[in-house]
Amino acid sequence: MTLIKSIEFKDGKLYLIDQRKLPEKLSMFECKDHKDVEFAIKDMVVRGAPAIGVVGAYGIVLAAENFLDLSKEEFISKVKESAAILGNARPTAVNLMWAVKRMMNVLEANKDKTNSEICEILLNEAKNIEREDLETNKAIARYGNEIVPKGATILTHCNTGALATAGYGTALGVIREAHYTGKNIRVFADETRPRLQGARLTAWELVQERIPAKLIPDSVAPVLIRDGEIDIIIVGADRIALNGDTANKIGTFMLSQIAKDFNVPFYIAAPISTIDFETKSGKDIIIEERDATEVTHINGVRIAPEGIDVYNPAFDVTPHENITGIITEKGIIRPPYLENLSRLRDGKK
Repeated sequence: MTLIKSIEFKDGKLYLIDQRKLPEKLSMFECKDHKDVEFAIKDMVVRGAPAIGVVGAYGIVLAAENFLDLSKEEFISKVKESAAILGNARPTAVNLMWAVKRMMNVLEANKDKTNSEICEILLNEAKNIEREDLETNKAIARYGNEIVPKGATILTHCNTGALATAGYGTALGVIREAHYTGKNIRVFADETRPRLQGARLTAWELVQERIPAKLIPDSVAPVLIRDGEIDIIIVGADRIALNGDTANKIGTFMLSQIAKDFNVPFYIAAPISTIDFETKSGKDIIIEERDATEVTHINGVRIAPEGIDVYNPAFDVTPHENITGIITEKGIIRPPYLENLSRLRDGKK
């Protein structure tokens, strides 16, 4: 198994695999302060809901270390200000806000300690978030593997692997587990326009680990589903509402609807931290709209005429009725989602 480590905090700096440069070049992006982290999240140096949660936590650590010599009052104020900036870097993925809130709770609980002590405590908490995410991904993989038939052909969309998490991955983690437990699977990976995360990132991870796979244009997936070539679809999530509606990379809704029409199981794989218990339905999820150049250009080369208007939502919402199950680190949640996710929120079995 090839271990891909996309996030590393070392010697007071945060190092990230620069996902903008894959697969042509494997290079690290260095973050010296929270502004570097904000840029890395916004410009998609790092992406994937769990990953940006981990990175956001380390961004707060960098902010605290940079403001270490200020008075206690200024130190606390500046760290909170930096946390607010980081929490708003990507509006759809709830893991970022979850991690920032968790770090701020730790700050609040220890604000009477010295600045240096607070920095150390915040660093330990960020490390905990990273470690927990990796453990969570492996648990998701184990539960998800239970629903993957031997010899299955799996369709996945966007990138949900080690690059999108602290390691191993969510939907791609399930695929890894099925492969390494000898289920003789094969994978179809959507290219995922317009940023091509499937072509650049998922395909790269699959090649690294020699998992049998084919890369396809997004428009091919409906034909494969219709023709009975797909046994199961597993994708990730950026936010899951209380009723099970799920925001994920644009194009996910299309796959879910076609899967429903042709009776192909459609699963979401995501940690519980991706569930936004305060958001009642997908109608309340803010959908990030990104720059037009992502559509009009590829690698800086214009492919569309100047003057054309562009609509470029980064995500869409898959309605809960299209989802067969949600694979989490606590097990697979099935319909009725409002009832079962509410029980999960309330700590009931």
